[in-house]
Amino acid sequence: MASEENGEEKLLAVARHIAKTLGRTDTMADDILQIFSTFDGRFSREKLSETSPASASGGALDDDGDERIERVLRSLDRRISRFVASDRPIWSDAGDASTFLDSVDALLSLMGDLDPSISSDKPLIDRSEDLLQQAMFRLEDEFRSLMEGNVESTDLIDSDPDNDDSSDNEIPTAYPVSVSDMDSLTIDALPSGTVADLKTIADRMISAGFWKEIAHVYSAARRDFLEISASRLGLRPLTVEEVQGTPWQDLEDETSRWVPAANLAFRVLFPSERRLVDRVFSSSSAAAASAADLAFMESCRILSVRLLSFADAVAIGLRAPERLFRAVDLYECLRDLQPGIRNLFSDRYSTAIASEAAAVCRRLADAIRGIFMELENLIRRDPVKAPVPGGGCHPITRYVMNYLRAACSSRGTLEQVFSAHEGTDDERRRSSSSLSVQVAWIMELLQSNLEAKSKVFKDVALSHIFLMNNFRYIAGKVRDNEDLAVLLGEDWVRRETAKIRQCLVNYQRTAWGKVGAVLRVDAAVGTLREKLRVFNVYFEEICRAQVGWVVADEKMREEVRGAIVGAVVPAYRGFLSRVGGEGVKYGWEEVEARINGLFQGRSGGGYGGRN
Repeated sequence: MASEENGEEKLLAVARHIAKTLGRTDTMADDILQIFSTFDGRFSREKLSETSPASASGGALDDDGDERIERVLRSLDRRISRFVASDRPIWSDAGDASTFLDSVDALLSLMGDLDPSISSDKPLIDRSEDLLQQAMFRLEDEFRSLMEGNVESTDLIDSDPDNDDSSDNEIPTAYPVSVSDMDSLTIDALPSGTVADLKTIADRMISAGFWKEIAHVYSAARRDFLEISASRLGLRPLTVEEVQGTPWQDLEDETSRWVPAANLAFRVLFPSERRLVDRVFSSSSAAAASAADLAFMESCRILSVRLLSFADAVAIGLRAPERLFRAVDLYECLRDLQPGIRNLFSDRYSTAIASEAAAVCRRLADAIRGIFMELENLIRRDPVKAPVPGGGCHPITRYVMNYLRAACSSRGTLEQVFSAHEGTDDERRRSSSSLSVQVAWIMELLQSNLEAKSKVFKDVALSHIFLMNNFRYIAGKVRDNEDLAVLLGEDWVRRETAKIRQCLVNYQRTAWGKVGAVLRVDAAVGTLREKLRVFNVYFEEICRAQVGWVVADEKMREEVRGAIVGAVVPAYRGFLSRVGGEGVKYGWEEVEARINGLFQGRSGGGYGGRN
């Protein structure tokens, strides 16, 4: 026991000697002793002062607790104020940073000993709080300086979470990368040493109750990083009005930039921000968790709102059919991001971002359904006007079928959009039922429109050629596209084939029926020569009228010619055998050749070209 007492006495003697040696004045020596006393009970003021020069000379100190706190507070005030007033960054010197943090820790410890219910403590509390406020302001400045001093741009890099030294000097700014790279890509936005320094500052400010203030300082700096990243990705800060006022071609370009930017932001940048904020504010305290959540939300809010606002502006804009494909691009991107967004923005501060992302996704789905309704309106409004020359394929037929073929490349997405909608029975039937019903409805509208257009032809036979051409085009597009064929089904294809054959029968009857009637043996036309004359008149009239008619599909053209030849030529050969050679103007070979020369006309152009 005596040995332990001797050891402690030697330790106290060393402490007094250090204080006396380092303290150039009695006040400085006293300050050093006071600091010692705050860190180790063995260095209590009473023990250190038992044999101090002041005691030895009869000037014993008042060892009352308030006097001790007063002295410590004066010492801390001098030390902290010196750092607060300094023009040089404290963290430019590791020793200064450590000393300043020790002083802040000592001040917080001291304040923990004060009791607001004790009247004599109130002046000390006021002074301590004022000093703490100054220290917090300076820590804010140091925190901001550390973050802003590391904003240097570099390429995105693959980061090993356990290797924090991979980017010691630079903060990466986002550059475009392929979507396939993103799921495994994270970035260390700040050097590990800087993160450690930021954490030490954040810990003190959170302990002092300044968690909101440090969260605001943090997010202000990180927003700048994300703004730089957004500009690197080609995103422009457009308002809803600006988006809706942008020419469609320019808006398509913006949309093509939006998809990779949204993927990069929600898959890489924001998760990396979450990782960084959790490292800076890592602590088991509720205040630290709140600071982390608030800082993360404020950091990401502006860029996330910009991304979502653009998609929303497209969703609520004009619903012209040509906008479907970009709307689908936006919807698919945001839909695929939903699980990650819900997981990432799940705290109380950022759930609003997740909710808005889900709402924008729903509005994009509404826009897609609305675009299909606009396609229906376009078909209804397409004017009957003048007939298509030669009875060829109408521009609206080409447009609608090529449009549906292109749309069905996103068949899975469209099925999801239409099947997920809830509304009235009529809405579900008309605009929001399964995609197969939707497409069948559009086909019905298109064919009804074509039948109305066929009635403007003065020649009834040509109206049948017109319908045959258009129905054949529709059926061919469906057969050549697996998605359309599956959506419409085999029964629809069989019914369409029957329609086409009926058009051919109707054409033969109206165009060539009277020719066949003349050639029948029981025809009441007079003598054989009179029948031959009438046949020649009818045949020349038909060929002259139909020389410009068109059957666009080559296979169908051969089928039509074959049907005519089969109905006319054998009967004409038999007729010629009864007439003999006298007065015959056309041999049966020439009749067949004239028929095989029909339907070579050219149909007009149209929406989407001739394909």
